[in-house]
Formats: sequence, C-alpha cells, structure tokens
Amino acid sequence: MDNGIKIRRSTTIVLFIIGVILIFFALAADELGLDRTPGFGMIQMFLFLVGITSLTLGAFVHLRGLQHKKEKSLQASIGTRLAATGLIFAYAAGLADLLSIGTHPHPDFGRPFVGWLQLFGISIGVASILLGILLYYTSRRIRESSSMEFIANGNGGEK
Repeated sequence: MDNGIKIRRSTTIVLFIIGVILIFFALAADELGLDRTPGFGMIQMFLFLVGITSLTLGAFVHLRGLQHKKEKSLQASIGTRLAATGLIFAYAAGLADLLSIGTHPHPDFGRPFVGWLQLFGISIGVASILLGILLYYTSRRIRESSSMEFIANGNGGEK
C-alpha cells in the first residue's frame, strides 16, 4: 500500500475519532459530571462545533482519496464550498450568544442559553454540510464525467 494512502486513511480515522469524542463530551457533559453551569454552555457548544468540523474534514479527506488523483469538477467545488458555508452558518448560530446576535437570558440564571432558534440554525448548517458532502461524493469519482453532466449538456439525462 502506498504511503500516501496510509497517511490519508490514518488522518481520516483520527479526525473521525476526535469528532465523535468531542461531540460525545459536549452532549454528555451533564451525565459525566463535567457540567459546571446549568444548561448547554459555551465550552460545550464550542466542543460540539469543533467535533462537527473534525467530522466534516475527515469526510472530505476520505472522499478526496476516492477520486484517484483526478481533477476536481465544478460539482465537487460547489460541494466543498457548500459544506464550508454550512460550517460557518453552524458556528454563527451556535456561538450567537457569544457574538451577541442571539442573546436571550434565562429567567432562572443570568447567562444566555441555547434556544430553539439557535438549534434550528445549527441544523440548517449541518444539513448544508451533508448536502455539500453528497455533491462532492457524486462528482467525478470513478467515472470520467460528473453525474450532473446532463445539466450542462442539455440532453435531459440521455447519453
């Protein structure tokens, strides 16, 4: 096996493990006794977002390895940019309290809390990331042409 393939595979596995561990610790901090304040705090949110970033990077490293050193297509570039936009959207929504664009304090304690609108924004960001990964995956992987080539050719999907 080529050295580059081993490094890429190891990088993918490490990024996946780091992402899963960070998301687990962020979501299970209450049950593990690591939660210092009530609610979902900024450190937990940051760990959650870094975990999503790690999983996204791992997915793209893995998918890039499947393309067998071919040129990236326009569809793959759109997928990469869509996933990056989703990450930025998830960070903006997740850290809205820290950025003072979504702050609403809870009546029982004086600090902001994660509300339904923030969670909806993170969900939109994650959906965008998944759509970007899907676009990247369906681009010129093993075939010589993109799966969306019929749009550019205007032949309605017929060869």
